Amino acid sequence: MSVDGLPADVVTLGESMVTFLPSRPGRLADVPSFERAIGGAESNVACVLAAAGHSAQWVSRVGADGFGDHLVETIASWGVDTSAVRRDPARPTGVYFRTAGDRATDAHEVAYYRAGSAASALAPGALDTAAVRPGRVLHLTGITAALSAGCLALLRELTAPRPGRPLVSFDVNHRAHLWQGHPDPGAVLLGLARGSDLVFVGEDEAEAAWGITGGPAAIRAALPGPGTLVVKQGARGATLFESDSHGDTVTAVPAPHVDVVAPVGAGDAFAAGFLSATLRGLPARDRLRHGHLAAAAALTVPGDLAAPPARGHADRLAVLDDTAWETLRLGPGWTRAADHADARAEEEVRTP
Repeated sequence: MSVDGLPADVVTLGESMVTFLPSRPGRLADVPSFERAIGGAESNVACVLAAAGHSAQWVSRVGADGFGDHLVETIASWGVDTSAVRRDPARPTGVYFRTAGDRATDAHEVAYYRAGSAASALAPGALDTAAVRPGRVLHLTGITAALSAGCLALLRELTAPRPGRPLVSFDVNHRAHLWQGHPDPGAVLLGLARGSDLVFVGEDEAEAAWGITGGPAAIRAALPGPGTLVVKQGARGATLFESDSHGDTVTAVPAPHVDVVAPVGAGDAFAAGFLSATLRGLPARDRLRHGHLAAAAALTVPGDLAAPPARGHADRLAVLDDTAWETLRLGPGWTRAADHADARAEEEVRTP
């Protein structure tokens, strides 16, 4: 439930960790200091949704330690309901360090310290599953499924058909390093996706997890069940499949040009932008555009998490004609600049 006792717009469940961002580029061995931040796919989505004006709840477990305090306090400061987060006195809060470089290059390093974390103890018997059911949307990711057998059992329970369940949103979020030793992670992720109502998956993830190389149509053929499927295609854009009694409606929208600062957090932001527009009942094209705009906000900051553009500004960009949209270019500070412009315009209206 949300803090005011009403059902939250979106409930998310999963691990968040304290993230240490490097003070300069280079190998982890050479970086002299790090800046503390937070990172977690599900909590990122909750924070962006709350910043966009929606009620959002994050459900998880953290250690009874200072890092757990930092996570809960920081996520709550975004306006997210953290009342269902449980403290674990026996297990620590997860942390990780990363380099400043693009994660797609061989020079990128990430050092995770999450084995045996408090969140890895999430399981059907260790969680009041009623806490994740009142929302209009329940958002989950494949990262949680990889953390432990208990986490996987929990996700299977939450994606199982049942009367009155919320709309289940699932971001595949395939992370190969988390599945080391598992005999068939692709089958696990495919099963969870098939049990969901709305699925986000990248073309690269579909190839890595399922060996699918035929583009969005081939991915849809492997996932015909979810009523809504969003195939993310990186800088090229995204394709949306929506089914009804007459079959699929397909909508493709290119991504705007973005001057990337750090390619982290964009997928979570895209999901939040799309979910926000979905909750508002916007048309297919605009839902994809809001996803792209939220992703652009994340891509133009150094950390994993960025506030989305103000709703009014995002709405104006989302309804640009195709030519204006395809020539749109967004760089560092674009959301703040838009906020300042909106504030000036409002002041001019108030001033005779």
